[in-house]
Amino acid sequence: MSSFSDFNLQPATREALAIIEIIEPTPIQVETIPVLLSGKDLMGQSATGSGKTLAYSIPIVERLARNQRIAQSLVLLPTRELAVQVHSVLDILAAKRRLTTALLVGGRPYASQISALRHGAQIVVGTPGRVKDLLDRGDLVLSELRMCILDEADQMLDIGFAPEIEEILATTPETRQMVLFSATMPDWIAKLEQKFLKDPVKVDVLSAKSTIEQIAYKVPQEQKVEALCTLLQSAKGESSLIFGRTKYGVEKLGKQLSKLGFEIGTLHGDKSQRAREKVLTEFRSGQVQTLLATNVAARGLDIQGIYQVINYELPESSDLFTHRVGRTGRMGRQGKAITLLAPSDMRKWRVMARNLGQAVELQQLTIDEKTVSAVPAAKSEVPVQHELEQNGEQQPKRDRKHFTEARKDRGQAQSKQNSQTKSSLDSVASNAKGRSTPPKAERLALVERSFSSKKRYGRRGVGRWSSSGRAMERRKVHTFPASEPRYGTARRKPRSTSKGRPWQERVSI
Repeated sequence: MSSFSDFNLQPATREALAIIEIIEPTPIQVETIPVLLSGKDLMGQSATGSGKTLAYSIPIVERLARNQRIAQSLVLLPTRELAVQVHSVLDILAAKRRLTTALLVGGRPYASQISALRHGAQIVVGTPGRVKDLLDRGDLVLSELRMCILDEADQMLDIGFAPEIEEILATTPETRQMVLFSATMPDWIAKLEQKFLKDPVKVDVLSAKSTIEQIAYKVPQEQKVEALCTLLQSAKGESSLIFGRTKYGVEKLGKQLSKLGFEIGTLHGDKSQRAREKVLTEFRSGQVQTLLATNVAARGLDIQGIYQVINYELPESSDLFTHRVGRTGRMGRQGKAITLLAPSDMRKWRVMARNLGQAVELQQLTIDEKTVSAVPAAKSEVPVQHELEQNGEQQPKRDRKHFTEARKDRGQAQSKQNSQTKSSLDSVASNAKGRSTPPKAERLALVERSFSSKKRYGRRGVGRWSSSGRAMERRKVHTFPASEPRYGTARRKPRSTSKGRPWQERVSI
């Protein structure tokens, strides 16, 4: 079949396909759509980027009933990003058929997802964890399910979703149609087939010729960053997807490239869902031309027009390598995949290359020193300048040494002032010989002068500012002559104790 018009599809579905500019079906779509429209179970195995999403999305919107406001189709996917992507495709197709959808993924509020289910969403797309959670809470009901699709089933097994998936499938009716897509077929897939699929039709299009050019460069470990800069410069503004192995390594490399002047976006599991969606949107739109990611971006993400995929570090397995490479050359387009190999990677690479099913030429990369030197220098950090409030002049940033010296000078000045105050007190005492105590006014003025000359700090400091911005009044220090009583009495309002007796009168100073 050379066109979707050759399928027996409703006009609304054809109109939706025209909106997303899909005209010619891919081999996996040609093989699977007629089978799924007939209601049979199916097990599909195809390379990444072959068009599996439309292969099951079209039959979903064709087979569901619009007048039943309950979950009729469930699509389970391993990652939030892939779920968001599949939901966006299904949302376009469903809108033309007047069907409603719900996206159930972690990292997003429960309220909106529960609201979509209660309003009768007929197509549910989600990750196993959140779907199982809402199923246990009673917000999701699968008793009327017609179709259940497991996409990237082998990855869901790898990340530990096997128990949740089996529990979810156990709540679905036996009459539902089961569809399973997987790039590899581990033992768990065979177990699912025996338990939940009925005489499935098996489709395998992995043998299709690849349109991706693969190159491997042997580079010394200490020159990998320079080699990466050379490759990014040679891309001439085209989009590049770079894969690292760990979250920490991705962030570290991202900071290095940012300091060298490249516009870099990073994607890994420690980022919030909002941040992950934001960087993917910027990468798709071209606002960010280089995306640096862990294996979270290795599967399922359909980003059109990626010029090159660069394996800065080797993945853990040849399957992950295949999924990484599959981010370029989507839907039969030309693509380029480059792998940087340090000497320590060579042993692992030989084992991995035997399982790729495609010969990869090992070449020597010539690092262009002019290209590397042309990369903008790292952005210098501008020191924070403190402005004086009175005249607007700038004062230099003081380091710890200057602060210590200023503190020492302030202490010496304080000691000097204290000695002067002491000498003044001695002078007053010598002038007052013959009298029992100095006059009250003289003593009060002297003590007030000695206190007011000090700069007070702390909670009860003199002259500090309140939170409202007004200066607090200076606390007066009172002295009392010896002949006058030092204590006065003040009565407090009696309060009852737990035993019913009044408090004793308190004496305050």
